[in-house]
Amino acid sequence: MGTATFQPVPGGVCAAKGFSAAGVHCGIRRNQSKLDLALIKADVRCAGAGCYTTNKVYGAPITVDREHLADGYAQAILVNSGNANTCAPGGVELARATCELVAKAVGVAPQDVLPASTGVIGQAMELTPFAAGIPAAAARLAATEAAAHDAACAIMTTDTHPKEYAVELTVDGKTCRIGAMAKGSGMIHPNMATMLLFLTTDAQVEPAVLQKALSAVVPATFNQISVDGDTSTNDTVLLLASGLSGVKVEAGTPGYEAFLAALTAVSEHLCRELAADGEGATKLLECTVTGAPDLQTARAVSKSVIHSTLFKAAMFGADANWGRALCAIGYTPGDFDISKTAVRLKSAAGEVFVCENAAHHPYSEEEAARVLKESEIQILVDLGSGSATAKAWGCDLTYDYVKINGDYRT
Repeated sequence: MGTATFQPVPGGVCAAKGFSAAGVHCGIRRNQSKLDLALIKADVRCAGAGCYTTNKVYGAPITVDREHLADGYAQAILVNSGNANTCAPGGVELARATCELVAKAVGVAPQDVLPASTGVIGQAMELTPFAAGIPAAAARLAATEAAAHDAACAIMTTDTHPKEYAVELTVDGKTCRIGAMAKGSGMIHPNMATMLLFLTTDAQVEPAVLQKALSAVVPATFNQISVDGDTSTNDTVLLLASGLSGVKVEAGTPGYEAFLAALTAVSEHLCRELAADGEGATKLLECTVTGAPDLQTARAVSKSVIHSTLFKAAMFGADANWGRALCAIGYTPGDFDISKTAVRLKSAAGEVFVCENAAHHPYSEEEAARVLKESEIQILVDLGSGSATAKAWGCDLTYDYVKINGDYRT
């Protein structure tokens, strides 16, 4: 059985062979200093996979993505920020028209273009900005770290910084890469968070295997993020595989397991970035549940803790109010004995044991406050009822969250 290793590399969505990217300002957003249109283009037709929002109200681009990925292949991704193209007149027709513009500009088939949008819901969007912006983006396409960065900046809304990551994977002496860019700051809650995420790889993977891998990773990562409890209308995760590394990934092989591990690592890294950049957030919260009777319970409990408004507010105030965490654990569906639950709070400043057997465990409030003043907090929950484990990511709840969302449209 082969061994696999992976390590971070620069380049974002352009780290993998065969991908170029660009980001431009096309006029969807009023602020001319903000890029608002991103384009990713592959040198070859790629195997493709996608996962989308579970919201009954979903953006027009998702309708088109599902149509265009029905055969399992795509070659370009177009993303705009500033307008969600959701619940707007003629949204699907506009999304299809943008695909036609991309096809003409970069020489691919319209059905091989995957559109995505993020921004304000319910506002009509015109084709005019795209008609100017798509040729401009096509002219700037480059397979460089700088071009990938521009694309990552162009998909931001209330994000405070672009989110990019890439790894190089080695399997039995052969290397391939996985690159990614993401946006997400508010309207983040399972299942999948307000999140656009675009992954590229130069591994050689058949569409069905690629979809299997993505569908395995999403429940354990992106569905485990919560910032504010709102499930977005436009959540989209797209993965394209160019195959240009020559590294073949087949289901049921060590290579597939290695690819899955690397894809999970990239996804977990971006989960942390997305949660830490929650609107108004000052702290990243990571809840790790161990000792659960099954995986479903482990995931549900970890999400309950980081989703609790009261607990998130306590973390903002550096208040070790462990009862709020226990309360969130207690109302989580699942068959487990709450009386065995233990809770620890941990950060770079140390660790405090605050709850044992669902009751108070003696600790120093001063020490706890010091631990909770750090920017990354781990909540360690042991249910004592089995061997299943899971993680979830969130952030504290601050005054600035209300300020940001009080005038989002301005």
